[in-house]
Amino acid sequence: MMQVVVIGYVWPEPNSSAAGQNMLALINHFLRHGHQVTFMTAATDSPHKIDLESLNVKSEAIALNCSSFNERIAQLSPNVVIFDRYMTEEQFSWRVKDACPCAIRILNTEDVHSLRQARHDAVKAQDNALRASKGIATSSLNTPILPIANAAKNADYNTALAQREIASILRSDITLVISRTEYALLTDHYQVPAQQLYYHPLSVAPLKKKLPSFEQRNDIVTIGNFRHAPNWDAVLQLKQTIWPAIRKVLPNANLHIYGAYPPKKATQLHNPKSGFYIDGWAEDAEEVIANARLLIAPLRFGAGIKGKILEAMHCETPTLTTWVGAEGISALNNANENLEATSSPVWGGTICETAEDFAVNAARLYNNQSEWALASQTGLNLFHDYENDKEVETLAELTASIAKDVNSHRSSLFLQGLLWHQTLNASKYMSQWIEAKNQNL
Repeated sequence: MMQVVVIGYVWPEPNSSAAGQNMLALINHFLRHGHQVTFMTAATDSPHKIDLESLNVKSEAIALNCSSFNERIAQLSPNVVIFDRYMTEEQFSWRVKDACPCAIRILNTEDVHSLRQARHDAVKAQDNALRASKGIATSSLNTPILPIANAAKNADYNTALAQREIASILRSDITLVISRTEYALLTDHYQVPAQQLYYHPLSVAPLKKKLPSFEQRNDIVTIGNFRHAPNWDAVLQLKQTIWPAIRKVLPNANLHIYGAYPPKKATQLHNPKSGFYIDGWAEDAEEVIANARLLIAPLRFGAGIKGKILEAMHCETPTLTTWVGAEGISALNNANENLEATSSPVWGGTICETAEDFAVNAARLYNNQSEWALASQTGLNLFHDYENDKEVETLAELTASIAKDVNSHRSSLFLQGLLWHQTLNASKYMSQWIEAKNQNL
C-alpha cells in the first residue's frame, strides 16, 4: 500500500466542473488499488465540495508560504504527491522535494492552461480589432461579440505562461494529460519527453437511470461553471447572437443554462419571454442533459476535454459545438487535426462556426427524429471509443513501478535536473521572504 497525497488547487466539486470530476476519478483510482489518500489544500471552503470523509479520504487545510507544510508532509512521508495544476506545483513542489526527496511528484494538468489562455488572447485580439473597425467600445458587453470564428487557431503557443507551465511539467516525474491533442502538443511542439507524460482521460460516471426518448425530451441545454472564462464567453455568444438566430427557427424552444456560481451579470440575462433561462446550479447534470433534446456549447476558446460534451454523448443527447468543443474527443482530432464546420455523422452532432450554422442545425436536429437518432447513436459510439482509449498500464501500476527505483526514472531526465538547478529558486526564495515578513507583522 502506498501513501498518496493530493495537493488540490481547489476542493473537488464533481457536480460543478469537469476538473472536479477528474479529481474525484483520480482519487478513486488510487483508492481502488488499495492505496491510502490524503487530500490537502490551501483553498477556502466550498459549499459544493464532495464529502471526502465518506470516501475514507482524510483532508487537511494547509497554508501558503509557510514551513508548517514542510513539517506536515515529512510526517506523512508519502510515496506519491499529486499537484493539482501547475500553480500548485510551483508553490509546493520544492517543499516536497526538500522534505520527501524520494516521493514521486505527479502533475495533474486538468488541461494545458497556457493553451487555453493563448487561445483566449487570440479571440480577444480579434474581437477588439473588429469592434474598433466598427467604432464599438471594447469594454461593451451589450454589443454582439461577433459570430463564432477561428481566431483561436492563431494562438501563440510560445508565451511566458507556456514557459512557466512547461517548466512545471519538466520538473515533475509524471504529468497527467487529459487529451490526446494536448499530449501531441507537448511532445511535438514543446519537446517534452514521452516518459514524463501519461494519458489520463476524463471519465464519466455510469448512467443512473433509463434515458428519455426523443418525444420525452424538450428544449436545449448548456451547462458549465460560470467562473470558467470559456463558459461565460459562450453564454454571451448565446445571448447576443446565437440564441436569437435559433429562436427565429425554433420559436417554441427554450434554452436552459446551468452552472455553478452564476454572478449577477449572468442572472440579469435571464429572460423567459425570449426563452432564455439562467437556471444556475444543477444538482444532477445527467438529469438536465438527458431530458434535453440538444446540448449547445459555442466555445470559442478553451483546452482539454469538455465534460459537458462527453456527458451529452453518454446521455445520447446530440451536441452543437465548435471545433474547440470537439477537440480531443473525435478520432479526427486525435490525429492533431482541427474539425471544421460539419454535420457529418462522424461527430454525432454538428460543428458550427457562425450563429447561422447553429440555427440551421438546431432546427434540423430538433425537429427531425431520424436525424436526431442518427446523431444520438453516432455520439454514443464515439463516446465508447473515447472511453476505451486507455493506456495499457494503469497509473497506479506505473507509479508503483517507478517507486521501486525513482532515481532510475529521473536519471534520464536531463531537463528535469536542469530546471531544478535553476528555475524554481525565485519561487522558493520569494515564498521564504513572504513567510519571514508575515512572522514579523
